[in-house]
Amino acid sequence: MYSVIVVPPRSGGPADGADGCDDQIRLSAGEKLAFGRTARDGGLRIAHEGVSRIAGEITAHRAFWILSNLSEDQTYVVENPEGAGEHIKVAPGRLDAPVSFEFSRVVLPAAGELLSFDVWAPRHSYGAAARSGLSGTTTAPAFTLDRTKRYFAVLTALCEPRLRGEPHASLPTVDQLVERLSPGWPAANRSSVYWNIDYLAVKLRLRPGPDAAEPGPRLYGKKESLVSLALRFNLVREDDLVVLTAAPSEVGQ
Repeated sequence: MYSVIVVPPRSGGPADGADGCDDQIRLSAGEKLAFGRTARDGGLRIAHEGVSRIAGEITAHRAFWILSNLSEDQTYVVENPEGAGEHIKVAPGRLDAPVSFEFSRVVLPAAGELLSFDVWAPRHSYGAAARSGLSGTTTAPAFTLDRTKRYFAVLTALCEPRLRGEPHASLPTVDQLVERLSPGWPAANRSSVYWNIDYLAVKLRLRPGPDAAEPGPRLYGKKESLVSLALRFNLVREDDLVVLTAAPSEVGQ
C-alpha cells in the first residue's frame, strides 16, 4: 500500500520508469525517490538550471517521510499549506530530516526563482482522545475560547489572511477589521475592536490583567503575537471562518 504521494511541479515530471499515474509518483514505505535536474532511474526530474543535478532524496515511511538535502549551498523549505506559515528548514547536506505534515510543499530556491512540488502523506491515524476509566480530576484546558463571542470573531478576522493560504500576508489594520466584522456586527468600531484585542491579549496570557500589571514599556506587536499563538496551537482553524458571517454574542467576562 502506498504511504507517500509526490506531485511533481508543472514543468517537471517523473523520469522514465517512474511509477507515476496522472503525473503522481506513489511510494510504498521504505521506497526512495531522488529528485534533481538530471534525476535518473525513476527519479523526479526538475528541469531548471538553478537546481542541482542530484538535489535531494525522499524516503517514504508509514505515516511520514524523510528528506535529504544533497545540494552544496541551498537550504530547502518544507511548508505545511494547511498550517498558515508552519514550515521546517532543511540545511545543505542535511540527511534524513523527518517531515510529519500530512500535506507538504517542498520549496527549492533556484537562480532567483522558488520552485516547488508537493508531497502527501495521507496515512496519518489518530487515537481516541477520551481517557475513560481513569479516576481523578480532569486536566485543565490550555486555552478557553468561546466561539460564540465577539472576541473570537476578532481573533478569526485577524488570522483570516494567513488561514486563506497566504502565510506571509500582512495582518489587517483595525479599520480593515471593523469593515470585515461589520456584516455580522454592525456596531463594530475602532474602540470596540481595540478593546477585544486587549481582552484577547489578557485572556491568552500574552500580557497581565489590569490588577496584576506593573509599570513598564507598552506591549507592541499584540496582533502579531495573537495570530502567531492562535495559528501555532490551532486555536483558530479554516473552518472557523464561518463566524465572520454570523452574529456572535457580546463578550462575557
